[in-house]
Amino acid sequence: MDRQPTDMRRVWRGIVRTIFWSYERGSWPYDLMVILIVAFVLATPRHWFHDAPFPSALARFDIQLLSADSDAQTRTYRLDAKVLPSEKRSTKATPELEREFHDILGRTVDELKERTFQVRRIEPVHSGDGSVLYYDVTVGL
Repeated sequence: MDRQPTDMRRVWRGIVRTIFWSYERGSWPYDLMVILIVAFVLATPRHWFHDAPFPSALARFDIQLLSADSDAQTRTYRLDAKVLPSEKRSTKATPELEREFHDILGRTVDELKERTFQVRRIEPVHSGDGSVLYYDVTVGL
């Protein structure tokens, strides 16, 4: 059997055309790449990307309106610490924690949906052992 060496220029041209997506629509390499992308999207397990659906039903029941001050246009909500994953719970206010609470409140509190508001203060409520039970979150409208 006499084998001819692979033309490396042809291999590199194929790699470059694949990376820069330069195949014509309707050609077999283009169709193959589309099929591979769709198969990847549909077959990849969700846990590979740490993606989980937001527990909106849980969050609705774990959010209580504590007070509303119409003069200062603020509302204070009490959120159960369980609405956050354990690795995101913090004993002090951080920008990341503010973003999380802004997202949660914006998705679950009817008065805040599709409305502009700002998280003004986050106060953790601790249990006897020092762990966070609740967060009192004050928002400005």
